[in-house]
Amino acid sequence: MNRLLYLPLYFISILPFPFLYFLSDCVYFLYYYILQYRKKIVRINLENSFPLLSLSELKTIEQEFYHHFCDVLFEAIKALTISKKTILKRFKITNPEMLERFYLENRSIMLYTAHMGNWEWLSFIPHYTRFATSTFYQPLSNKYINKLMFYIRSKFGTHCIPSKQGYKELMRFKNEGVLSLNCLIGDQRPKHNSQRHNSTFMSQETDFMVGGDQIATKLKQAVLYPEIIKPKRGHYELTFKVIEERPTHEEKNKCINAYIELLEQNIMKQPELWLWSHRRWKDKHRYI
Repeated sequence: MNRLLYLPLYFISILPFPFLYFLSDCVYFLYYYILQYRKKIVRINLENSFPLLSLSELKTIEQEFYHHFCDVLFEAIKALTISKKTILKRFKITNPEMLERFYLENRSIMLYTAHMGNWEWLSFIPHYTRFATSTFYQPLSNKYINKLMFYIRSKFGTHCIPSKQGYKELMRFKNEGVLSLNCLIGDQRPKHNSQRHNSTFMSQETDFMVGGDQIATKLKQAVLYPEIIKPKRGHYELTFKVIEERPTHEEKNKCINAYIELLEQNIMKQPELWLWSHRRWKDKHRYI
């Protein structure tokens, strides 16, 4: 990566966390009150997901979400220069022994993730495991941002795989005897021409992609969910939850249904940590 191209971001990245969060608060004011960035989308998503909450309760979640969202932006930039010592202090994995157990069993893992907490900091996982790590991603149309995010996600050893090449690449890992931990974000809206599974999620009918559990089943990978909470600003705790140790073709969509339940439980603990500005139900709601 041409660092000169991203020099302004490097200057931001070397700032101490208190200064970063001051900038985050400034951007929050800009996004929330001035630009009102995707505010209609966020409000519709919250209203439909929490039909029993009052307007004041929904507004509290809304404001907390925008604060968190701005923090995530600056925390992602911080990853350009963050040290391992700081990572281990601010990104805790409560049960890394679960990964070690599957590693000793010679089992690769499909990590069914979500836009929860700081999903970009999942690229820190190589510091906690002997697995080769990979993540599926959709290339962004903005080449500047796409190159930046690719660099940040791969900086700590994560192998970034375009989603269309996911199965082929994981098959290559398997054939070469590489034990891998593979991150796939499962809370994205399926494309129109892709297979999907419909279920109730956050009080509404929701379509989910089915590729991740199909790949895990074919490659005999264990499937885990990373539950993420935020004890305080700039600190995250991740706990691995088992979705399915040995997925089979006989129990269709079992992994997805377990994932949906775990994700919803995670959101209910700290709803502001989920990406409410995403057009998750675009086919069902008129956002604009």
